[in-house]
Amino acid sequence: MAAQTEESDTAREQTKAEQDVDQVRQRAARDQQRLDSGAVTSSKDLENLQREIVSLAKRQGDLEDVVLEIMERREAAQERAAELTERVGSVQGRIDDATARRDAAFEKLDGEIASATKEREVIAATVPEDLLKLYDKLRAQQGGVGAAKLYQRTCQGCRQELAVTDINDIRKAAPDTVVRCENCRRILVRTSESGL
Repeated sequence: MAAQTEESDTAREQTKAEQDVDQVRQRAARDQQRLDSGAVTSSKDLENLQREIVSLAKRQGDLEDVVLEIMERREAAQERAAELTERVGSVQGRIDDATARRDAAFEKLDGEIASATKEREVIAATVPEDLLKLYDKLRAQQGGVGAAKLYQRTCQGCRQELAVTDINDIRKAAPDTVVRCENCRRILVRTSESGL
């Protein structure tokens, strides 16, 4: 936008400078016409008119130099605006591509969530109601994870190794007893890799 504004500003500046050159050129042409017509007879007036024509020619040359300098700046601004427009197009293409990939990933995740939700409902129907309430309560308190695997005597929820006494208590507990981590209070899931 800044580059386009700069280009627009230099275009206006160029138009104004060209109008100034035109005015000087027209005035010089009128003076030259007066000089050539012989209407001016006084030598002093002729001398003044010739001086003015020379002055106008110098002024016209100076103004034409200004126009050239402005044209160069405008050309540079146009090139910069074109380059930036191309870069914006390229970035927008990458944004569109990333947005499409994101939307596809969201769609895939939505499908996985729906599938996992159905699977959870089936499994939840087989879990005792009081255990499910405890799990949901812990899940809300623990950032979405209410149960964790006990692996090599370490709770995978809080990554803390359980004390020897806690491990002994878990060893003695019946397989269907709900055991919890003493550190994070999550439900511990025992497997053959629990280190019991």
